[in-house]
Amino acid sequence: MNYAQAALIGLKWALGIVILIEGGIFVLTPDARLEFAKTHMPQILRLFLGWGEMLGAILLLTPRTAARGTWLLLIIFLVAIPVRVVHGMPSVGALGIYSVARWAIAFGKGTEHL
Repeated sequence: MNYAQAALIGLKWALGIVILIEGGIFVLTPDARLEFAKTHMPQILRLFLGWGEMLGAILLLTPRTAARGTWLLLIIFLVAIPVRVVHGMPSVGALGIYSVARWAIAFGKGTEHL
């Protein structure tokens, strides 16, 4: 294993764990529910985004399903970014960084078609 492969593995695990934790906080904490309610969006959207993030993170961390996990996370992030911006939550920098990290992991595995 060379340094680039080790760096990609570290990035994959860091990204997966952070997204899993943040998705759990977004879905399971009462504060997040109340904060999301202020946007006047349906709670089902919060559940879709949060559980989608957690499922994508689990798939990303599982070697056989990592490609599917990267695609699911990209879809979730592409839905979450405009939703956040339209509803007055312009802090989308982390989602952009997560999206680029997801792409780097997929590309680094030699799967350029991802």
